[in-house]
Amino acid sequence: MRIFTVLLTSLTLLFSTVSFAKPTHTVKAPYSLTKQLTIITLGEGQIHDSFRLPARIELDQQHVARIGATVTGRIIQTETVLGQEVAKGEQLATLNSNELAEAQSMYLKNASQTHLRQLAVNRAERLLDNGVIATANLQERLAALEESQVNLHTAEDHLRALGMNNKDLSQLSKAKIIHSILPITSSIQGTIVERKVTVGQVVQPADALFTVADLSHVWIVAELPEQQASWAHKGDAAEINIPALPEAHLTGTLNYVADMVDASTRTVTVRIELPNPHRDLKPNMLASLLIKKQGTQELILPDTAVIRINDKDHVFKEINADEFELIPVELGPRHDNVRPIISGLHQGDKIVTEGSFHLNSELQNKKTD
Repeated sequence: MRIFTVLLTSLTLLFSTVSFAKPTHTVKAPYSLTKQLTIITLGEGQIHDSFRLPARIELDQQHVARIGATVTGRIIQTETVLGQEVAKGEQLATLNSNELAEAQSMYLKNASQTHLRQLAVNRAERLLDNGVIATANLQERLAALEESQVNLHTAEDHLRALGMNNKDLSQLSKAKIIHSILPITSSIQGTIVERKVTVGQVVQPADALFTVADLSHVWIVAELPEQQASWAHKGDAAEINIPALPEAHLTGTLNYVADMVDASTRTVTVRIELPNPHRDLKPNMLASLLIKKQGTQELILPDTAVIRINDKDHVFKEINADEFELIPVELGPRHDNVRPIISGLHQGDKIVTEGSFHLNSELQNKKTD
């Protein structure tokens, strides 16, 4: 009986000790540590499904002109340099062309012949009225005049194709002086971003001598893998990060998603147009494109609150004043530095977001004591 009483007393003391001992996963933060902690109350926030792509800055191809000579010839003068701002119609270089001289000579010959045949028709009409010639003679001269007029129109069209305008043609017709000099002018207002011409160079109509671009707008272009082709749509919001401009916070919407997959890269081209008033965005700069979908409301947790222990996610939850419990949680994928909470926490729970590492060190020290 005495032995039974002693055993019962021992068991009572043991259970009493266990029931009042604090669990090893809780820690009381000292005053010096509490000043380093940041605690928030959990609430719902928007989670955006997103996809990041490598991208690049390109010229806005709707405001780019590749300018060359309209006729074969030799460059005798250049009036502009790389990087120069030019106006529409401004002269970029001067060309000397034998082909242009020959075309002008042919035009003047046809003009002279047309004039002579017109005089012959006028004379034949007077002779016919006086009964000197037959109608057939007048018709023959009219046919010759029509042939000359066709040749004159053809020569005129050729000169227009070579770059001459109405003013040039009028001056040529009046002065009847051949000029083999032709200006090469800009077709748009912008900046010379490429120059491939030197004095003395012989150029062909197929040669691109200057590239002029309006740099006030640029394109952000990325390639979406074929497997995610249905993921992006025109109008989707996106963020643009440019490593060369780390402080720039740029946003936009997709204004183009290609309807075809590139057969060589197996990608779909997507594009954003951005204003570039200060010329900070320079073509060929590297960038990244973060495309975002419409957000959904979920219970979220800042990524800084999470501690990885034994390949599992944990957080410190405040259970009393300056007292915290390390609890396991199940979290979703990271989005914009937050994680959606799947299980382990509830709305209104108070969680440590800054200083968790120090709390965990305090907890480990407690376990070893």
